[in-house]
Amino acid sequence: MSEIVLPLDPALRAALDDLADAQGRAPEDVALDAVRGCLRQETGRVRAVAEGLARRHADLLRRLGE
Repeated sequence: MSEIVLPLDPALRAALDDLADAQGRAPEDVALDAVRGCLRQETGRVRAVAEGLARRHADLLRRLGE
């Protein structure tokens, strides 16, 4: 697994530490879950927009593929 460094301001780091402590988890695990959730949500949103564009412009895309 590769690593990434995230610069967190003191308030954000304190909030992360507090949440991790409340959940009995490591701050790194809480942050990893947050990144996964964000990626899932954004991937779904981008997919929905792309599918909408493809439906709206299906005729143009078909003609470009000819």
